[in-house]
Amino acid sequence: MQSNLYTLGEFTKMATDYASSLAPLPTRATVVGLYGDLGAGKTTFTQAVAKALGISETVNSPTFLIMKSYPLPSTLYRLLIHIDAYRLKSSDELRKLRFDELLADPQNLILIEWADKVADLLPQDHQKLYFEFIDDTTRQIRL
Repeated sequence: MQSNLYTLGEFTKMATDYASSLAPLPTRATVVGLYGDLGAGKTTFTQAVAKALGISETVNSPTFLIMKSYPLPSTLYRLLIHIDAYRLKSSDELRKLRFDELLADPQNLILIEWADKVADLLPQDHQKLYFEFIDDTTRQIRL
């Protein structure tokens, strides 16, 4: 597992580079699980990925909405789906939001904060990013 420390400026560049490395899968959505404690950088990472993919509107964590979709102007993916599973009591709550349908579409890019709360619904081979707060200006990301 690759692990690196990033200042907040480098963190944004890393997220941009990560976004440019993504490619759709042939049979299902691309799923990126974001793991880490509060304040570790999961939302900041998602915001930087969204910006790199051409989303101009403000991307906030959908803590109370659970899920928010953003149309993408690129041809790689049709939608960025941002899920915050923090408030979910079980993965059944995500299932009720038609997660299986979202997962079945190869044109969807799904970023899930607090992915550990719904791990049983995620593909075994989903991409996993682990975030750790080091100090006010530094984060660690393990790929």
